[in-house]
Amino acid sequence: MKSSRRALLSAVALSAALSGLSAVPAHAAEVTLRFHQMLPSMAPIPRLAVRSWIKAVEEASGGRIEIKQYDSMSLGGKPPELFDQAKDGVVDIIWTVLSYTPGRFPKTEVFELPFMTTNATTGSMAIQDFVSRNAMDEFKDVKLITVHTHGPGAFHTKDPIEKMEDLKGKKIRGAGRVVNDLLTKLGATPIGMPVPAVAEALSKGVIDGTTIPFEVVPPLKVQQLVKNHTKFAKGIALYTNTFGVVMNKAKYDALPADLKKVIDDHSGQYAAKLFGSVMDKGDEGGLALVKKAGNRVIEIDEIEMQRWKRYASQVETDWVERTKANGIDADALVKDARATIAKFESQ
Repeated sequence: MKSSRRALLSAVALSAALSGLSAVPAHAAEVTLRFHQMLPSMAPIPRLAVRSWIKAVEEASGGRIEIKQYDSMSLGGKPPELFDQAKDGVVDIIWTVLSYTPGRFPKTEVFELPFMTTNATTGSMAIQDFVSRNAMDEFKDVKLITVHTHGPGAFHTKDPIEKMEDLKGKKIRGAGRVVNDLLTKLGATPIGMPVPAVAEALSKGVIDGTTIPFEVVPPLKVQQLVKNHTKFAKGIALYTNTFGVVMNKAKYDALPADLKKVIDDHSGQYAAKLFGSVMDKGDEGGLALVKKAGNRVIEIDEIEMQRWKRYASQVETDWVERTKANGIDADALVKDARATIAKFESQ
């Protein structure tokens, strides 16, 4: 009996050992990278764009690259610090809002001017093309994987915004210095804060509303905090935020040539289109959610929008003058940005 029991235990142990061996991947990862970003894990960007990008890179590398995703600033720091976290090697790859560090990306910022784009996919492909030709110096300290935009920025407010005058005296969260300039000119009080802070600010009455694309509504539950949502005719963006996915330069440089190629093949327009299309799908879902909640969706018509555009032209003039003061040909950038957007929207 003892002999039979020992044999059985030995068989069980051998089976377990063999099972463990079969679970080991054929190619263990040679490189492990940490991808850090600010949004909750179920928001569209981390759930669909970041995870899809990671999966594609890992598969293309044959399992030699492993990328671990860290959401909601779980590796520490604040959202405006993300770019430097990648630059300084605190983490390996990040996704961030470029306008969280005003003045750092003066050329790329042209895409944040009011009424520039209509959707995130073409806007993202356009900004990627634009930066590759005009603004790579702004990313010289990192490996640029991609830049992209979100879809049309809109208002989400406690009181309805049907015309410019409805903004007067309202405290509105602004997404960056360009849209904040517009809000000021329209009579609102812009309140700057990263997007993860918006829900608490709305619930505590710190702000009366926020500017975000509809894509951000579901993860922040904005439809429960406000009942009015204002967008513009023909899907034209009140404003657009710019984003970057960047990698620590030393980490990239240390990769063997074939693994560098894997990163390169999944950079540029590949990633811009991926992240932009996720933003557009997120906008569709967010808009559907606010309608399901019975909230009011207001669309500024083309006649009223012309009034807004007169103020927007002043914002553009301010931006051009400020950018020229830094020795940059701002007029040429605006012309190039608009032409590039038109090219991709016509394709």
